[in-house]
Amino acid sequence: MKIKSLYISSHVVAAGKMVVTMGLMEFLKAKVHKVAFFRPFVKKKDFDEDIAFFMERYTLDMQAEQTYGFSVEEAERFIMDGRSDQMIKELIIKIKMLEESYDFVLIEGLHQSVFSNTIEMDVNLEVARHAGTPFVNILKGDREDASTILDDIVMEHDNIIHAGCKHFATFANRLGADTILELQKLLSQREDLPPVYLLQELNELDMPTIFEVRKSLGCGVLRADSSDYRRVVKHTKIAAMRLENFLEYIEDGDLILVPADRADIVAGAILAIKSNRYPNISGIVLTGKMELAKTIQEVLASFDTLPVPILTIHDDTYQVALKIEKVPAMIRAKSERKIALAMGLFNSAVDMEELNRLIQQENTTLLTPIMFEYSLFQRARAAKQKIVLPEGLDERILRAAETVLRRDVVDIILLGNRAEIRHQSGILGLDISKAEIIDPHDSPLLKKFAKEFYRLRQHKGITLDAAFDLVTSLSYFGTMMVQMGYADGMVSGATHTTQETIRPALQIIKTKPNTPIVSSLFFMSFETRVLVYADCAINQDPSAEELATIAITTADTAQQFGIEPRIAMLSYSTGSSGKGAEVEKVASATRIARRKRPDLLIEGPIQYDAAIDPVVASKKLPNSKVAGRATIFIFPDLNTGNNTYKAVQRSSGAVAIGPVLQGLKKPINDLSRGCLVADIVNTIVITAIQAAEEQS
Repeated sequence: MKIKSLYISSHVVAAGKMVVTMGLMEFLKAKVHKVAFFRPFVKKKDFDEDIAFFMERYTLDMQAEQTYGFSVEEAERFIMDGRSDQMIKELIIKIKMLEESYDFVLIEGLHQSVFSNTIEMDVNLEVARHAGTPFVNILKGDREDASTILDDIVMEHDNIIHAGCKHFATFANRLGADTILELQKLLSQREDLPPVYLLQELNELDMPTIFEVRKSLGCGVLRADSSDYRRVVKHTKIAAMRLENFLEYIEDGDLILVPADRADIVAGAILAIKSNRYPNISGIVLTGKMELAKTIQEVLASFDTLPVPILTIHDDTYQVALKIEKVPAMIRAKSERKIALAMGLFNSAVDMEELNRLIQQENTTLLTPIMFEYSLFQRARAAKQKIVLPEGLDERILRAAETVLRRDVVDIILLGNRAEIRHQSGILGLDISKAEIIDPHDSPLLKKFAKEFYRLRQHKGITLDAAFDLVTSLSYFGTMMVQMGYADGMVSGATHTTQETIRPALQIIKTKPNTPIVSSLFFMSFETRVLVYADCAINQDPSAEELATIAITTADTAQQFGIEPRIAMLSYSTGSSGKGAEVEKVASATRIARRKRPDLLIEGPIQYDAAIDPVVASKKLPNSKVAGRATIFIFPDLNTGNNTYKAVQRSSGAVAIGPVLQGLKKPINDLSRGCLVADIVNTIVITAIQAAEEQS
């Protein structure tokens, strides 16, 4: 299977979601070994009917805490406090952990109407989008004509796509037979929709059983066998007539409500059923505070079995009738008859071969900021690298260090005065006890680092004393730790300039073979995809040769992070439409990059709109494999790149992760001095992944 999960939800109550979820579960259980069931939101954490059903019915090998995320109350509090991103991140972690442990995860959302009217966001679509989970929506089609239902199908499809989700299929449920025929004709003319499955209304699925009546009303039991509880209550009848008249009105599935002193009705109903000449009622409920006459009870006790269950309740008959009207119809794990009916309905409406093909072939390409961040953390956790942070007294660095340590994704070394760092973290209420703290001034590594730096730079005229002075500085000491294997990577720049970070790296670590320059990239994380921009931080005016190197290096970095490289060499001209030195530089860089790496998809010169927009691309470069689908954008100079990434970041709300330095033999990454804690956390994690890749 390509996809690992499906998200099922409806906007309204009683849309028949249980039938669809159960049908998909039955299908999946026949295809894969381990299936998980998850509800991001539940009304109450202590018990959820759907979770209980699927855990019992399908004997799912799951712990209770794995099956749900937040209560509705908790979710609304997160959203109202402006912390919806935090909530979604925690849900994604749970979903992805399930995807790692199970062959498939079936996710069932609560219908949107459960949430407060003040919550404007569609919480189900938000979770599905960030989880990269294809979405299955369910429409309630009763009381609607075919054309109206089709309009609803199209509208929901548009909403799902607009929300940035992959629309897997629509189930239109509770339809009349004639409506289904009309809808099938209408749908045959629409090729722009995902599969639409039409399920007929089955009234019995909306009818409670004797078990549900007894449980909801708290009835006593005068006589009943275990099998009697599965009987479906189709109608409720109050026995107020004389027996001979009442028998004319009973129907199959009736639940008879009768005062306990009407022994004639009880005896007559049983005799009528025994005679095989009257309909089979589902049960009898004796109402009121009186008891059935002892003589009648003795007669009933003489039968080994009765053809009908008899319940008791002290409420008066009218009150009982009103209460039964409100008894919810449930499908329980042992509701064999209802389950069989539901599965028959599902299987008759769904093309199983098509469903199997969809799941086998479907491969979501959606990549949201939260998904990208989650994948980074998972890879970093698996590699568990040691990252040195030279700016150990900066508040943002300390907060970021605590975050990655608590998430157990990297080991951290902080540089600086131990007492000052511990004091600062204590004032901030942070726990950095798992971090190693090294003061370069009294470190036993100082002498060793100075001698090695002297060896590396003596040809440049540096003295041993000067080497000692330099390596006591935080940036140089941290870089030496990476060079000599005491750390796997370094992140700096919260208080240091870019030059203070890069200069030691160029002097000590140096660039990779065949990579003459260090360059940078930003991961630009949009709502549904992650793009790569380079170079936006280092090289002011790269030559054609350097631009080609930046493109190739960026492609290799993108592949490290799971992004398929389709490279757009940007210019103010597309193809041969424009002239000028800048256009020729980009054209030359494109030729050089293609010659050096014929395996890469590279297009240039190309304008930004033609690179990113399929409609524009179809007009300007209709035969290009990159135009309209580019994932990597190489800017011709620093002025263009830096301004563009900031403009896009601020105007679109994209998350800019970087700058990520590339081209060095070992990973050193630079921070912006205006960076946030989240930026530092992401850069630490990226550095760890780069380090692991270099070591592999």
